[in-house]
Amino acid sequence: MLSGDMSVAEGLNRTAEHLLASSRAEVVVCALTSFAPEDDAGWARLGGRAWLREWTRPESTLHILPPPGAGPEAALTMPWISQLARRDVTVLVDSFLLPEEAAQDRLELDRIDVRSLIGATFHSHGEMFGSLSVGSSTPGTWSEELVEDIRLLVAGLTSRMLFESSRRAMAEAIETGAEAQLAYQQFFGAVGHELRTPLAAVLGYTEVLLDDAEHGTPELVAKGMLRDGPVVVRACEQLLSVVDSLLGAGRTLSEDETRQDLNVAEAVADVVHWHRTPARTAGVRVVDEVDPDLTVWGHQAGVRQVLTSLLSNAITHHHHGGGTVHLSTRRLLGESGRPMVRIIVRDDGPGLTPEQMQHVFEPFVRYAERDTKGSGLGLSISRTIAERDGGAVRGESTPGSGSSFWLELPEDGSADRS
Repeated sequence: MLSGDMSVAEGLNRTAEHLLASSRAEVVVCALTSFAPEDDAGWARLGGRAWLREWTRPESTLHILPPPGAGPEAALTMPWISQLARRDVTVLVDSFLLPEEAAQDRLELDRIDVRSLIGATFHSHGEMFGSLSVGSSTPGTWSEELVEDIRLLVAGLTSRMLFESSRRAMAEAIETGAEAQLAYQQFFGAVGHELRTPLAAVLGYTEVLLDDAEHGTPELVAKGMLRDGPVVVRACEQLLSVVDSLLGAGRTLSEDETRQDLNVAEAVADVVHWHRTPARTAGVRVVDEVDPDLTVWGHQAGVRQVLTSLLSNAITHHHHGGGTVHLSTRRLLGESGRPMVRIIVRDDGPGLTPEQMQHVFEPFVRYAERDTKGSGLGLSISRTIAERDGGAVRGESTPGSGSSFWLELPEDGSADRS
């Protein structure tokens, strides 16, 4: 296993076979939390929290895994034993001997008819990869040889997981770097195009006006100004919008501001206050239904800028003559099992087609009417800011029924602090 001749999944499979050779062992269970098996055959995915696998003796009726179709809430938590197993291999000879503070553990073990077990965790330098448990339906001592085998095998598996995790992280970093390089090239190419278009309009129409001023009559100059002046103004406004978006994003991403726990309701209240006038002008009613007790972990300026972009879009791209924009929140678990908070901005505007939604986060992509101001950078920059803080910006839309876009961020910073 240490030489790398077998995968981690194969190492776990052989470990289970070895442990089940003991007459005391009836079931072996492995849970992988921050490490996915290379080959997931035989493994069950528990929501976004863990990969689980169970090995049993042919004559055993014990089953520790949740039944097929059960949700994450059906999985064992074992809070008291889990804390001990984080420090060293933990041996339980009889669940009936558990202390009062382990009442939850005993209740869960009674539910699956496990009376004795050995528990261990795969962890190294503060990083937890998962756990391994051996269970029996009868009470009694476990052989010291089996306990030492588990200690040795868990150490070897942890070492392999640490190596594989580092290797994967390096491969992902190289891939991410290549993707970032391509994204930068595409972005700056798009920026050049978006700047060149209004600049060409300003230059072209100004040259026409100067020619009229040099060779024409005052009446011709005045007529040309009335004809071409608005075009120059609109081009300048578009140019200013692009520059403002780029400068604003640059300031937000480069600010030397530490991440902190932020009250969601306070951030939303600020953003709603800033948009009272444009909402009133557009005839749009903004409804704030945000949980006042929720917090997120992020940069204060970044959170407010993303919410500003989402709310501004919802108001700007609404039906003419009114409508409602709802702001709400919900708790959820992220892909790694980390608690997250989703801040949702929902409108009842014209909505977007599935094809439009595929491109809506790309720089300079706009689906607004021609005379609607904007740079087309808001959602693209918002996604970048959110991902910097370990979150995301996503959306969904139905033509004719409106759109929902949301900012998703970690609920707290305990994982980052540790």
